[in-house]
Amino acid sequence: MTLDEVAALGRAIDAEVAKAVVDQSPTVRLLLVALLSGGHVLLEGPPGTAKTLLAQSFAWTLGLDFGRIQFTPDLMPGDIVGANLFNFQTSAFALTKGPVFCELLLADEINRTPPKTQAALLEAMQERSITLDGRTERLSDRFTVVATQNPIEQQGVYPLPEAQLDRFLFKIGIDYPSEAAERAIVAQYGAAGGVPRAAEQGVAQVADAPALAAAIEAVQGVGLVEEIVGYVVALVRATRVHGDLATGASPRAASALASAARAAAALDGRDYVIPDDVKALAAPMLRHRLILSPAAEIDGRRVDDVVAELIESVEAPR
Repeated sequence: MTLDEVAALGRAIDAEVAKAVVDQSPTVRLLLVALLSGGHVLLEGPPGTAKTLLAQSFAWTLGLDFGRIQFTPDLMPGDIVGANLFNFQTSAFALTKGPVFCELLLADEINRTPPKTQAALLEAMQERSITLDGRTERLSDRFTVVATQNPIEQQGVYPLPEAQLDRFLFKIGIDYPSEAAERAIVAQYGAAGGVPRAAEQGVAQVADAPALAAAIEAVQGVGLVEEIVGYVVALVRATRVHGDLATGASPRAASALASAARAAAALDGRDYVIPDDVKALAAPMLRHRLILSPAAEIDGRRVDDVVAELIESVEAPR
C-alpha cells in the first residue's frame, strides 16, 4: 500500500464514521493514528456524547473484532482475561477466554473498577498477551484498547494509576457538541427508537485485516530525520523542568510521540515527519502524563495550557 492509499483509506474511514457520529473527525484521526502506531486511547467526556458509538463505528469500518467491557466496582480480573475452568466431560482444565480476546476492546467507564482489576489490562496493553496459571496467551497484533471515563462523577470511581495512564497513547476530551452539530444529531436520531448502531446508519466496512496490515507496514516507511528526533526529545525533556509541573513525561512518551507523528504523516500522504505533526499530537499525547505542581493547581492552571506554552517555547526545526 502506498502512502497516498493510506491517506485515501483514512479519508474513507472518516467519511463512514461520520454517517453515525456527527462532528468527530479530529477524534477519528487520532484513533487512526493510534491504531497505525500500535497505541491505545482514553476518551474522557460526559455521558451521552457518543463515545461508545464512536468506538463501535470505528471498529465496524475496519472490520475489527469488537469487544466491550462495562467496568463496575465488583468486576474481577478474571472477568476481563478469562480463566482456566475444569471440564468434567474431559477431566481437564480448559481456557475460557475473556472479552479481552478481540481486536478492538471498548473499556467502558474504566475508572469505575478498583486498581486490581484495572491492572489486569496492563499486560494486555503493553505486551498484547496475558498470563493465566503460568501460561502465556497471545492476543491479536492489532489489539487496541479504547477506554472511556466520565470526568463529572466523583463518587464510586477509582482514578487510574500513573503507570496505567502512561500505557495510553492519547487522552482525548469529548465535549458537548456545537449547536449546529446537536441539531444534526437530533434530526438524525430523534425520530429513531432504540440504541443507535453503526450498521443501521449505513456505515460500511472499508478495510479488512490485509489492508490494515499493509497500511501499518507503509507507516514503517515514513522517515524520521535527526532534527525531528531532537525536537521530540527537547519537547518531552522540557516537561521535566517546567515550574508548573511536578512530574514530566517519560522516555516512553517521547518514543510514542515520534511513532505517532510518523502515522500522522502517513495519513497526510507524506513519507517524512514535519514539526507540525509533532505539535498537533503533543496535547493528547502529554496531557495525561503530566502532573501539575500544587501551586499551579491553586492558581487554576490547566495541563493543556502548560503544553501550549511548551510548544511555543521549544524551538522547532526549520
